[in-house]
Amino acid sequence: MTVSVADAAVGTTPRMPRPVISLRNVFKQYRMGDTDVHALRGISLEIGRGDFVGIMGASGSGKSTLMNIVGCLDVPTRGHFWLDGVDVRTLDDDDLARIRNRKIGFVFQSFNLLPRMSALANVELPLVYAGVRPNDRRARATRALEAVGLGERMDHYPSELSGGQQQRAAVARAIVTNPALVLADEPTGNLDTESSLDVMSVFADLHSQGRTVVLITHEEDIAGYTGRVVKLRDGQIVDDYEQDPAEARGTHVAHAEAGRAGESL
Repeated sequence: MTVSVADAAVGTTPRMPRPVISLRNVFKQYRMGDTDVHALRGISLEIGRGDFVGIMGASGSGKSTLMNIVGCLDVPTRGHFWLDGVDVRTLDDDDLARIRNRKIGFVFQSFNLLPRMSALANVELPLVYAGVRPNDRRARATRALEAVGLGERMDHYPSELSGGQQQRAAVARAIVTNPALVLADEPTGNLDTESSLDVMSVFADLHSQGRTVVLITHEEDIAGYTGRVVKLRDGQIVDDYEQDPAEARGTHVAHAEAGRAGESL
């Protein structure tokens, strides 16, 4: 960061931008039958504005619980969580619903598009809930669909779109409110390889435009699109590192090709 002459002259420090996600010593415990399940065990994590982060872990690692907390779908048992500067502990259910609508764009493994509505109408839905006027929401939904390459398919219904196109429509719905965070939970889980790469290129484009993207995945090649990987095991962070996405993807491709060559011997 460059310090201006004026700042240096008065001995002040430039103000750092606040993180979009800030978790401090977060625990999550719940009851399953007669057993206490410790899903998260003291998670501390910051994600800055414009970051593209992959969160990885095997089944039972705590990544889904962490996603639910970051997405304001659940609250910690203990600890602190701020989303875009808002202390989530202070919010009631109505406040949580509003913050989910305005500050978080969700993308799920199952596209969750309403089958009897066009792609455009599906993308407009968050704006309807936010009380945006019809003309404005149509214009914003159109721009969002154009941004993910579906400008010519916006009047089509989900059944008339491929799996990759449906997921791109879901991405458009996630970004139409201009949220502080795009949160994607296994977004390529229901897609073939070609469609997965297509959808991940959309997320890479969103990141290049300065959007904050957090991606939950168990696939190394999908995490290879991100600039930072956080790995969970037994409810704790066991690794947190930055990477060059192009280099990471190249490594995964090389490993896959080597594996195929070995199988052919």
